[in-house]
Amino acid sequence: MSSNGNRAVTGTSDEAGPHGLGVGWTVMSYLIAGMVAYGAIGWLIGRAIHVALLFPIGMLVGLGISIGYIIFRYGKQGAAEEGRGNR
Repeated sequence: MSSNGNRAVTGTSDEAGPHGLGVGWTVMSYLIAGMVAYGAIGWLIGRAIHVALLFPIGMLVGLGISIGYIIFRYGKQGAAEEGRGNR
């Protein structure tokens, strides 16, 4: 059997990076995407009603929502790992 067949069975790959690096990039992309999306919404609404302050407010709201989602999604994972270590 070839070594490629063994890798496919075990599910590991030499090209796969550390799991933490992938999570870090995911968290960073959530933060940036939240700021961009809500900043754009704030900019569009602010431009329509002539209030320039809605752009930075939208960015801050997007950042807050992104942080909340990150805590919701990855906070449970960290608590579960700590619980397994205490047993």
